[in-house]
Amino acid sequence: MRLRGLALLLTFAASIAASTPASRGQAAAPAAPARDDIVNTLSKFDSGPDLDIAALKQTVLEKSRSRSRKEPEPSKRPLVVPDIVSLPTFNFNIQFDVDTPVILPESYETVGRLADALVNAPLLPYTFLIVGHSQSTGKREANVILSQRRADAIRDVLINTFKISSKRLQSLGLGEEQFIDQAHPTSSVNQQIQVVTIGKLPEEAAPPAATPAAKKSAKKKKK
Repeated sequence: MRLRGLALLLTFAASIAASTPASRGQAAAPAAPARDDIVNTLSKFDSGPDLDIAALKQTVLEKSRSRSRKEPEPSKRPLVVPDIVSLPTFNFNIQFDVDTPVILPESYETVGRLADALVNAPLLPYTFLIVGHSQSTGKREANVILSQRRADAIRDVLINTFKISSKRLQSLGLGEEQFIDQAHPTSSVNQQIQVVTIGKLPEEAAPPAATPAAKKSAKKKKK
């Protein structure tokens, strides 16, 4: 119930932001994805690799600092974390303030929708990796650092505001070291946040699903 209430508050804030005319040259925020679409995509998990996130963060950062003359052009760089490509992944258009990890109000609804999906029964047994990316513009190391801060910001909101268990969420910033759209390194698609299903919780650690009574109360509150 508390989680639903928080999601409704964020939805209300987003609706107010959406009703405010966009400033000149600023594109309207994309519509929030449907909760069921998120659930259906991320629940299609069978098994996955054992990822050492701390080691991956160090590898990505070191890669961004490389200055080899033989370094391939951005569209031909090898994947730094190829293991996550085949895992269930949902892409989110989350808007941030320029060069900061501050989430803009027009994306509150999207973050709330993600939180709502993560506490839906089919996703409760799973753990997730929140992945930040960037376009191939600016300094590579700075892009990795910013993408990590943005992934951390999403994780922090889910944990601190929506009370998602920290055991279920990890974050990784890939910057421009691994593009979403490899063929188009400067595409805005490469600024999206990805949520990837990476594993299962031990059965004793999985959070309980909402009871029918709680669901009924949440529906009444939503009305």
